[in-house]
Amino acid sequence: MNQLKAVLVNAPAWVRDPLEGLAAPRLLARCTTLTQDGLGPAESAVVHTLGRLARRVRYLDAEIKDVPGQMTGLIQQTVPALLRVQGIGPDSAAALLIAAGDNPDRVRGEASFAALCGAGPVEASSGKTSRRRLNRGGNRQANAALHRAVLSRLRRDPATQEYLKRRTAEDLSKREIIRCLKRYLAPTVYTILHTGFTLSAATCRP
Repeated sequence: MNQLKAVLVNAPAWVRDPLEGLAAPRLLARCTTLTQDGLGPAESAVVHTLGRLARRVRYLDAEIKDVPGQMTGLIQQTVPALLRVQGIGPDSAAALLIAAGDNPDRVRGEASFAALCGAGPVEASSGKTSRRRLNRGGNRQANAALHRAVLSRLRRDPATQEYLKRRTAEDLSKREIIRCLKRYLAPTVYTILHTGFTLSAATCRP
């Protein structure tokens, strides 16, 4: 779309003016219907480029829309229970599956999986305070997946909302509360992944 609009900015006024201000779907539709009849070489090249870029955008858009369905199907074949966890959709489930699958030797238990996802607490106590902070390491895509799940649960899950109120009353910041929730969610995900991978391995045996 950026390429198409860049070409459009430098297009002749008779091409550019009717297309200015159009929403993306209408702009693409109009660009694909432009004709080159009676045009000179330069104008013909502009019209041809606009049509080609519009068709490319439509093709890639259709391809992108096809991916979630395929990805959801693959997840349902592998670990369907992961999609039933509140707050975890296909994108987050895929990120967690990839993190676990790429590091099977590191995932030896719940704590290992939490550390792999960057959800394990890091000691940050000093002489006067006793506290833990967010872990900046681990697989950042998996960490983001847990983060999205926690934010979703904070919006929709009454138990999580109640936990937020209780921990806020204990003078914890929202960032610290989210860290705790991610750490609590990690074992649930680990159990589902571990069970799913074990079952998958069993069904693949001769």
